[in-house]
Amino acid sequence: MKNIVVLFLFLTVQLQAQDNKFGNLLVNADTLNKARLKTVVALQGGIWVGSLVALNQAWYANYPKAPFHLFNDAGEWQQVDKVGHAFSAYYAANLSSKFFMWSGVNRKKSALLGAGMGIAYESVIEILDGYSAQWGFSLADMAANISGSLLFAGQEYAWGEQRIRFKFTSHRVKYDDPELKQKADDLYGTSLPERILKDYNGQTYWWSINMWSFAKQSRLPPWLNVAVGYGAEGMFGGYDNDWIDKNNIYHDRRDIPRVRQFFISPDIDFSKMRYRGRYLKIFQVLNFVRFKVPLPTLEINSLGRLKMHGIYF
Repeated sequence: MKNIVVLFLFLTVQLQAQDNKFGNLLVNADTLNKARLKTVVALQGGIWVGSLVALNQAWYANYPKAPFHLFNDAGEWQQVDKVGHAFSAYYAANLSSKFFMWSGVNRKKSALLGAGMGIAYESVIEILDGYSAQWGFSLADMAANISGSLLFAGQEYAWGEQRIRFKFTSHRVKYDDPELKQKADDLYGTSLPERILKDYNGQTYWWSINMWSFAKQSRLPPWLNVAVGYGAEGMFGGYDNDWIDKNNIYHDRRDIPRVRQFFISPDIDFSKMRYRGRYLKIFQVLNFVRFKVPLPTLEINSLGRLKMHGIYF
């Protein structure tokens, strides 16, 4: 839940700053503009401090404090939450680098600075967790944050472009069993927005790879991507499927397997498609939102089962 603030903020702003006309304006500076650079540094520093204060008041003020301490949550939620941290850090780094480029910083230095800010933005949560009695500073979360930022910066250094992009899909899981439905409502909320952002059983994170960018002299369609995804299902707790409810009743649902899911699916990069009609360019909007296009998907899971989905979110 705490990571939703950072995830939603940078995913939303990303719609305006990536692969569109505004994004082009951000990167058109050729020489260092000190005034712009000061503005960018002040803005990003202000966002970091503001996020720290806002999250502390909105979330952590309701929980008891403790001296700074570590907390090992590396095994929770089949690591779906860790991939979510990397996803958020990737886009925070991406957006932050655009603003440094706007100030005239060269592309590689902007990527490095953007990666640092991506890690810094995500570290707000980890720092506050470190002083919370209920949680603690998670080294696993920080590793995920760093990996997401480095995925962005590494591609900028290696290729000068993003050939592999993080994407996200989510579907609403139907819980028919009354016992499980109540637990899911308690854990993940009841509204559709809550379920999209909180229900790890319905989330999939994708690495969408543009094949043409690796072979630009080939006849591959420039818009064709191959997406590799990861998700999990059957989770009704961080580690196990047994719990004690608010009425002090013990529930044991360890009969439900906690299953890791791996996916492969085609994807579309709408920014690389050619449009003949002015109004057809509206399809480029689909590429601004970093959600994978629902298409036929092959799944293999940790139970060794192979499934083919006609359309998968």
